[in-house]
Amino acid sequence: MIKAGVLGAGHLGKIHLRLLNESNRFELIGFYDPDKKNAQIVSKEKGYKYFDTPEALVKAVDMVDIVTPTLSHHEMAMLSLKHGKQVFIEKPIANSVEEANKITDFAKANNLLGQVGHVERFNPAFKAAISSITKPMFIESHRLSEFNPRGTDVPVVLDLMIHDIDIVLSLVKSPIKSVSASGVSVISATPDIANARIEFENGCVANLTASRISLKTMRKTRFFQKDAYISVDFLEKNVEIVKMKDAPKEHPDFAMILQNAEGKKKQIYFENPKIETSNAILEELESFADAIENQTTPIVSLENGSMALEVANMIIDSYSS
Repeated sequence: MIKAGVLGAGHLGKIHLRLLNESNRFELIGFYDPDKKNAQIVSKEKGYKYFDTPEALVKAVDMVDIVTPTLSHHEMAMLSLKHGKQVFIEKPIANSVEEANKITDFAKANNLLGQVGHVERFNPAFKAAISSITKPMFIESHRLSEFNPRGTDVPVVLDLMIHDIDIVLSLVKSPIKSVSASGVSVISATPDIANARIEFENGCVANLTASRISLKTMRKTRFFQKDAYISVDFLEKNVEIVKMKDAPKEHPDFAMILQNAEGKKKQIYFENPKIETSNAILEELESFADAIENQTTPIVSLENGSMALEVANMIIDSYSS
């Protein structure tokens, strides 16, 4: 079993602690949190060992799970890497691209592994749909949340949209041609709602919207490609797949047939892939265990996290200029 420790025992940190403790792939050694009062409560209620300093925790484990505020990701990651530890870092990977690159470069130079917590890659709905998403040419995403002061310390692009940026980058294998965006501050110091248009050199366009001041919650992305439409509901864990194929000369009366202006007929097919129930956070952590044990590239590598952050900053720069 991999000896694991958690840096940060806030809302998400508590979830990571519980899942690591329940997993049969890890041995939870303990945690560190700078808020001693909170740390003592967590330790007393859950029985997890509390370490007085980050250094003490890092030295006692094989893998460090960094669930601290983004501002400290670089410091905690470098501390862990310099002690030869593998690192799991919650998204975004760091507070700046420069910090992200330093983490990535150091890990690579020292043959250490790192994974970034872009958890939507492990969403069961996305996993059920991914084999059908072959060459998307238009992607539209809406990630809307009700207002929660807990997330307003970072821009909405880094808090919410970055999930969809990572999904798009994992699917579109083409360099970015241009980025344009707009953002509006309604209640926070930074924009609470943002829209971005990312154009790729292969012609694909991604239109992403993120909001933290919506009256309802939505996490839905639609993918359009030749002869197919795929809708993924990350919140409700639903997938809709509509495919079109050349219509056969003979077809049942109930078949759905479309005919274009040139007279070419297409038959519409509906697919409902089976969606396996799973805990995405536990799955991403255990996928990192696989990477550590097999010395393979993590599903969401440090390079992936750095690229998502770079594009997020391009979006922020676009609406800030």
